[in-house]
Amino acid sequence: MVNIAVRAARSAGNIIVRYADRLDRVKIEEKGHNDFVSDVDRMAEQAILQVLHKAYPSHAVIGEEFGGERDAEYVWIIDPLDGTRNFLRGFPHWAVSIALIHRGVLEVGVIYDPLRQELFTAKRGAGATLENRRIRVNSLPNISGTLLGTGFPFRQPEHREAYLRMFTAVFAQVGELRRAGSAALDLAYVACGRLDGFWEIGLKEWDIAAGALLIQEAGGMITDFAGHNRYLETGNVVAGSPRLCQQLLHTITPHLSPALQA
Repeated sequence: MVNIAVRAARSAGNIIVRYADRLDRVKIEEKGHNDFVSDVDRMAEQAILQVLHKAYPSHAVIGEEFGGERDAEYVWIIDPLDGTRNFLRGFPHWAVSIALIHRGVLEVGVIYDPLRQELFTAKRGAGATLENRRIRVNSLPNISGTLLGTGFPFRQPEHREAYLRMFTAVFAQVGELRRAGSAALDLAYVACGRLDGFWEIGLKEWDIAAGALLIQEAGGMITDFAGHNRYLETGNVVAGSPRLCQQLLHTITPHLSPALQA
């Protein structure tokens, strides 16, 4: 199943890369406030579906542009192009994300960066890899001096004030912060130690699933804002080493709005 996910991710990546230098030919549609989709997203999605349906015709698939049967025994969760806005502006930080859930448990995670040709993979119980080399999260003694990633709630203006309070509190403690625009790739960077940790409000399950397993298999921790494992449901994510997660939660919890405390 990891091999099938890798095949699907590479197939999608090949399509996206072909258009990376021909952005004037890409058709763009605005789905909602600050939410865009292109025909490249849809072509990449079809490439993934073709591979998955051929290998596992009975499996359910859930993606950003369509819904699926979440209660099926096997459910693939796909994001054919995480970081669409970056892609459309020629900003080189985007990726393909594919995960598999079996009976409610994450089993496979693959994130592929076609520009750098970097392939992140994880299988439950078998560790996480970058280009077939084992990866581990950074385990620093405290939050001071860390390099963290984050994302802005630009699609949820109702969370703006709460996020700014969190940002101010975290900013006062860490070394530096980054907002690169692809949550899937940011989570992969946490898994391999390029980022020490990450937090964001209001993500979707296809943004999180593959990266969550990568982090867990790399010795890290990922939770929602309550410190529980409902991050795929809430979309609220805190990730890093277990020690850093606890410190991040301690820092942001006092600034949560009532809507973010559920």
